[in-house]
Formats: sequence, C-alpha cells, structure tokens
Amino acid sequence: MGSSPHAGQSRPDSGIRLPSQGMHSPHADPSSDSGESIDTAPFDGNRDQTRLEPASLLINHRRFPSADEDVSDDDHDGLLNHTQEEEKPVTWKSLPKKGQLAILTLARLSEPLTQTSLQAYMFYQLKSFDPSLPDSKISAQAGILQGTFTAAQFLTAVWWGRLADAGWMGRKRVLLIGLMGTCISCLGFGFSRSFVSAAIFRTLGGALNSNVGVMRTMIAEIIAEKKFQSRAFLLLPMCFNIGVIIGPILGGSLADPVNSFPQLFGPGSIIGGKDGVWWMKHWPYALPNVLSAIFIFSSLLAVFLGLEETHETSRYRVDWGRRIGKKIANLCSGRPRHYRRLDTNADDESLYMEGSVGTWSAPSSPTRSRMPMPRPHKRPGFRQIWTKNVLLTLLVHFLLAIHTSAFNAMTFVFLPTPRAPENSRDGFFHFGGGLGLPSARVGLATAIIGVVGLPLQIFLYPRIQGKLGTLTSFRTFLPFSPIAYLLMPFLVVLPRVPWIVWPCFTVVVSLQVISRTFALPAAIILVNNCVTDPSILGTVHGVAQSIASAARTLGPFIGGWGLGLGLANNMVGVIWWALAVEATIGWFVLWTIHEGKGIERPKQEPEEETD
Repeated sequence: MGSSPHAGQSRPDSGIRLPSQGMHSPHADPSSDSGESIDTAPFDGNRDQTRLEPASLLINHRRFPSADEDVSDDDHDGLLNHTQEEEKPVTWKSLPKKGQLAILTLARLSEPLTQTSLQAYMFYQLKSFDPSLPDSKISAQAGILQGTFTAAQFLTAVWWGRLADAGWMGRKRVLLIGLMGTCISCLGFGFSRSFVSAAIFRTLGGALNSNVGVMRTMIAEIIAEKKFQSRAFLLLPMCFNIGVIIGPILGGSLADPVNSFPQLFGPGSIIGGKDGVWWMKHWPYALPNVLSAIFIFSSLLAVFLGLEETHETSRYRVDWGRRIGKKIANLCSGRPRHYRRLDTNADDESLYMEGSVGTWSAPSSPTRSRMPMPRPHKRPGFRQIWTKNVLLTLLVHFLLAIHTSAFNAMTFVFLPTPRAPENSRDGFFHFGGGLGLPSARVGLATAIIGVVGLPLQIFLYPRIQGKLGTLTSFRTFLPFSPIAYLLMPFLVVLPRVPWIVWPCFTVVVSLQVISRTFALPAAIILVNNCVTDPSILGTVHGVAQSIASAARTLGPFIGGWGLGLGLANNMVGVIWWALAVEATIGWFVLWTIHEGKGIERPKQEPEEETD
C-alpha cells in the first residue's frame, strides 16, 4: 500500500483530516493500489481544493490484465463472459434504449393509423359531399386530398429539420408540434362537410408535421452502433403495417356508425335514444377520426413525459416534461425516496471540497460531470452535403416514395370503385372498373397488406438483411414491386368468385409488400449513412423527408388522375403499368450508389482519472 506525504495530516485551512488508508502521490499509478481502500484523495498542492473520488471510478474500466498481474478465477471468468457478451448476435431483445424506442414507435404509429383509417372511407366521404359527382371525379379528388398533406410537408420539412438541428429548439419540441398538428388535422377532417374544408385541414396537418424526419434523426442518435441499425430503423416502417392492419378495420367499421351499428347509435338504440346520435348523423365520418385523435394525443403525452432529448446541446436543457413524468411514475409505483451511500456505489460522482470551510458538493448527473457539454460549432452549409452519392441516394429515395405512395392511394380507390359492365371489355388492354368492394371489405382487403408485411418485418427481414447487407437486399427485392403493378389491374377481369379473387389479390399485394419490407428501411439506412457530421443529421433527414413528401404528393396525384382517366376511357391498367416502368427505373438507379460509413459512435467507456 502506497503512502503519501500528506497521509494522516490535517490541512491547516480546512480542519478536515484526510484518511490515511489508500493515499498515494499525485504521480502514482492507480493500478498499483492494493484495492483495499474505498476512497483515494490525490492532492495537487493547491490549498483551495482537494478532491476525493471513489476508487471504483478508477477501476471500473474493464481491461485485460498484463502478464505479470495476478488474476483470480472469478476475474478471469468475468473477462470471458464480457467478451462473449460482445460477440452475441444482434436480436430484438438486445436493442439498447428499448423504452425510448417504444415511445418513438408509439408516436410514429399514430400517423399511418390515421392515414389508413381515413383512406378506407375517403371515397364514400367525398361522395357524401356531392353525390352527383361521377366516380372519375371522386378518384381525382381523393388524389388531391392525398397530395395536399404531402405537398405541405414538402414545403416545410426542410425548415422543421433545420429547427430540429437548432440548439434552442431541439428534436423533442419539433416532434411535439408535429403530433399536435396531426391531432388538429385529424379532428378537422372528420368534421368537414365539404371538399374544400377537408383539403384545408389536410394541408394544415402536413404543414405542421415533420415527424418522420425527426424520428429517424432521434433513432440514429439513440442507436450508437451500426450493428443495431437494421432493426432500429425497421421500427418506423413496421408501424405502417401495424397501422394498415388496425386503421382500415377501425375506419371501415366505424364510418357512418348510425347505419353501420343502428342498434347502438341509430334511432331507438341504447346510446342514440329516440332520434339517434345527432352528431353522428350530421358528421357520419367523424367517429373514426375522433378515436384517431385520442390515440395521437396519448402518444403526444408519452413523448412529453417520457422521451429524452437527443440533440447534442439541447439535451442539457431542463426538460420539465421528463421531470413531471418521473414524479408521476414515482407516485404510481409508490416507491419511497431512497438515499444511497456515496462511498460504496460505483456510479457515484466525484465529491469536491471547495474553499476553506470544507463545503461538499456533487454534480447533479454523472453523464454531465464526466462528459461536459460540447461547444457549439458552425454547421456545414447545404453545399457540403451534395456529393454525388448523396444525390443519387436521395433520387432512389424519391423514386421509391413515388410508386409506393401511388400504389397505396390507388389501391384505396381501386377497391371500392364499382365493377365495369361485362360487355365493356375489349381486347387485352381495353377494360375498366374496379373491384366494387363495400367499405367494410375495403378495410379487410387493406388489412391483408399489414397481415402479410408484419411477420416479414419481424422475422424474415433482419435475418436476410444481416446476411446480404442493406444495399444487396434492396437490389434483390425491389423488382417485386413492378411485377405487382403489372398484375394488379388484371384482377378486374377475373371471374367474380370470392375464392378466386381474394387469393389472387393476396398474391399480388404480397409481392409489393415483400418488396416494400426490404426497400423502405434500406432507403432510410442509406440516407442516414450518407451523413458524416452529426450537426447536420436532422437537416439531412429533413431534406430526405421533404423529397419523399414531394414524391408522396406527385404519386397519389398522378395515380388518382391516371386512374380516373383510365376509368373514363376504359383503360384502367395504363396507370398501373406506368407505375411498373417508374419502379424499374428506380431499380436501375440503385446500382449507381454505394453505402456510406455514417457517423457511427462507438461505446464510450469511462476514462481513468489523471492528475
């Protein structure tokens, strides 16, 4: 055991006697200590400050011993176990920060749940605004409503991304604004009585909503190691399939509840009373939007109370939402306030004795005391991110978003469109009409998309992506989409027999779902790995969301316009086949890009204290 000239001596100006055990000189090697002492007190000759630190802070850094060190069997086993843990394969259970990822997943789920819910009855809601309009006009209006939301996102997503990168705003505040805007838009759309009113509220929701780009940024900052990316970034597309399962069923079944559930809401019913529920009769498509708004507001509360800020400087700001959330959690759990011994816990902060009166103080957070807040630096401008690979990656992202969004919008219009007369078919290409499904069947048909996609995302995608890699799996499965688009219009020429139509519909949709399952998370990962400076991460994801929003504006608009034109001219398949050509072009562009290294941050280990 080493001793110090100051061991056992009291400082003349403090009146505090330092313990004699475990003291060493300022230049002594911490590893030479016998480990018997609890605290060490290096004295640097400064009479104004003496610092005591738990010895565990000096030895909790794991390292392999040198050849001349004596290692016990327990220590040897611990080192082997630590090495084995690092070599374990990545699983869903091994994802870090699962609580934070769960909150982001809940918040992300609110948008596809709302979108798919209203798409199940949008055709009938637009028809209720003006029953005299032909089906081709309704199809065009549906495309416009889809486009107004994403057009507003296109105009504002980049600026929301810049705000998310600003230290005074941060990621969490932008996300809260987006959720609140989605909630207001959802309620306004449900209580609309005209096409203009519905379009206004859809535009408002898009202008205030930049959730996807912010969530991608936060996941990239929460997940520090690249090996977890394939599963972490899959959570956001997975929410779409969950929303596709739940949303259409809720929207299709709860739309026009007075007629759908007359025993509950109609005249003379349990809830409706003598005349029925008046507001459900006046706004027949408001109920599913009210339920969606409740879910969105619940996710907003979860973000406010439980989500941590991830911005490199904003995370040091006081978060009142997190403080309130912790107090509520303590009250609900009934846990009493505990006090720990500062000299025995390995995670305790350093203690400081300042001044001549021996005042004790401790930093409020170990993270903040060991990792001081970084100094803000000038963020690179837009021109510094426009490399050839970034531009081509964003182009792939744009082309992918066009045909996937057009497919979704066209499917929700194609399914309820009435069937064409039998004698209207002329040759191989001249045929029109849709599948003529009622609202409830539309919900069931679109739920098939989620039922097929969710197991693929949970079980199949991580394994195949881990073996093939992000870019290779993207290139392998993207061609399934154009095949699905080529086959989709031929469903209307099949015999009108359920046991023929439904299996064929499931096969065609499954091709597109398999392609999208591998393409969407791969596109997100490729965009994320193009970034080399963390200070522009939110901006780049904002640009990507803006580009995707532009594509999701053009996709439904062109798809709805082309579908309406095809219905009017008895050539409903032309727009589907044009979509197949566009998807094929995107596949060719995919062979011109490479995956970047990104901004992977290795695990940080505590450093040894030096004098």
